[in-house]
Amino acid sequence: MDDRPAWARRMREERLVREWSQVTAVRALMARLPYDPAGPDEQSMLRQWKAWESGSKYPQKYRSEIAATFGTTTNAFFPPHSREARSQLQVVNDMDTVEIVARMRASDVDQATLDALRITVDRLCCEYAYVPAAQLLTEGRAWMGRVVAMLNQRVSLSQMRDLYALAGKLALLVGCVEYDSGDPRQAEATRRAALSLGDEAGHLGVIGWGHEMRCWFALTRGDYRGVIQAANDGIERAPHESVAAQLYAQQAKAWARLGDRQQTEIALDKGRQVLEALPYPESIEDHFVVDPAKYDFYRMDCYRKVGEDQLAEQLAGEVIRASTDFDGTERAPMRIAEARITLAVAAARGGDLDSALSYGERALSGDRQSLPSLTMVSSDLGQVLKTTYSKVPDAADFLAHLRNLKPPNPEPPMPET
Repeated sequence: MDDRPAWARRMREERLVREWSQVTAVRALMARLPYDPAGPDEQSMLRQWKAWESGSKYPQKYRSEIAATFGTTTNAFFPPHSREARSQLQVVNDMDTVEIVARMRASDVDQATLDALRITVDRLCCEYAYVPAAQLLTEGRAWMGRVVAMLNQRVSLSQMRDLYALAGKLALLVGCVEYDSGDPRQAEATRRAALSLGDEAGHLGVIGWGHEMRCWFALTRGDYRGVIQAANDGIERAPHESVAAQLYAQQAKAWARLGDRQQTEIALDKGRQVLEALPYPESIEDHFVVDPAKYDFYRMDCYRKVGEDQLAEQLAGEVIRASTDFDGTERAPMRIAEARITLAVAAARGGDLDSALSYGERALSGDRQSLPSLTMVSSDLGQVLKTTYSKVPDAADFLAHLRNLKPPNPEPPMPET
């Protein structure tokens, strides 16, 4: 077993997948360092690199430059907290649902009620990754109705803004689950409601995520120019919010599908720079918080699309490791499913059909799925199987499984205003 720290193992894997020697890696790193005549020379930096890869020395000073050398974020490469600690929701709710609802119906709304409500909304958004869609949809709609009803009560201007923002975040969540469940028209209506609520609250995060959902909807419909325009609109409204990183990532996915490698890399790097400038988030479990480690997930998708199978495969491994607790619990099953599809595509392109089908079946067997996203990503695997293995019975069976995965009666593109 390799007992080196995860960051040390990753340094070596990232280097080898690019077929770099340690000298080449050092030169790539030094090119990112600010000019300093008194700084380390190549040989001394090489000695440090060897110590870093062995895990005997921690690269405290050069962490950001190392991450940038490999195209990812510092907090993805060198997580500031253990996964065990991060997996715990860092909130304490002293009120149960019955008490919160009773307080919400009172004639006056106090700060304790708003705080408890905010914690509840955050909890629901943290449950997006793994709670069954039907359950989350029911609960999300119920809380959204309660919050909207509170707007008719006697509240201050600041409390009204808070309520609009909370209702907007709940609408975002409900819209995402509606789209996951194969109801794009209702999801679009809910997304527009979230944008309106965000505008009322003046909440840039809600506004930005409303545009990000528009990107996601367009991406899964194959409207790649629509993705790029929606991302630009969102970035213009919320350029310094963490959602801007995800908007750039959606642009990168669109450019990759359009076959423009240069624009893909530009968009990925812009998103990486947004995350580098922001503090580490308090709760990475929240669906509407950009986990720095998720940037590897975006890059994985892009590299799979442009045919960089070794890079995509290496990133898929990182995504699975970052999304799995030490006891084997999958904290982000939908993210892991797409990583397994990526491993399947790489295996199929490399001639290993058995591994490709094994990865593919595991990806499609999860209880918590986003049908539009999983269908979109799985189409890459389906294309390889049709092209290379169309006469193999097992491949034909899997292709039939993919056809059954698609949501019934796909909707036409929806106009945007």
